[in-house]
Amino acid sequence: MPLHYDGDIKITKINMGSLNNNGYIVVCPETNEGIIIDTPAEPEKILNAIGDVKIKGILITHRHQDHLAGFAEITGSVDAPVGIGVEDVSSLPKPPQLELKDGDVVKFGNRELLVLATPGHTEGARCFLSGHHLFSGDTLFPGGPGRTGSPDALRQIIDSITGKLLVLPDDTAVYPGHGDDTTIGEARQEYQTFASKSHPADLQGDVSWLGS
Repeated sequence: MPLHYDGDIKITKINMGSLNNNGYIVVCPETNEGIIIDTPAEPEKILNAIGDVKIKGILITHRHQDHLAGFAEITGSVDAPVGIGVEDVSSLPKPPQLELKDGDVVKFGNRELLVLATPGHTEGARCFLSGHHLFSGDTLFPGGPGRTGSPDALRQIIDSITGKLLVLPDDTAVYPGHGDDTTIGEARQEYQTFASKSHPADLQGDVSWLGS
């Protein structure tokens, strides 16, 4: 479980389940208060990694089941409010305490996460930003956007990425819902290659910035 720590926040990234999901524990170093991001399969990995961290919230990036496979176990063991994008609320096994809207702020100790509404992968998809650390769920990955189910959804996720994420500083670290990390600088360069080419009107699904 790699620990990312630059003096600003402590981030424990945990690989979980058969779909290479990532769960995160994000901690304020001064107060040891933290946030869990996503609840994939193998929930014991997150529960074992909490240690003495005081969890102040459990945030779900979007409604897909692979991000919720460990929801019952984690929420049953950790007494903290649950948050998800307001459009994805109905997919949770039980109602959340926080219906997250664009611009909301979730505090943990002396730090906070800014909620960014980034629809496209799902209607209620959310990213979470703390300083120059972005938790992008399935909105943005190294090499491309998250999978989309229609051309309209692809246009929506591209609007979300260009309008909310690629405006961030180049050195913003991107921690996605699956697989490896990237940076906003790398993502912007890759997207510019995609944007410089023409694409079929029915493009959707798994799109690659460099290969599509």
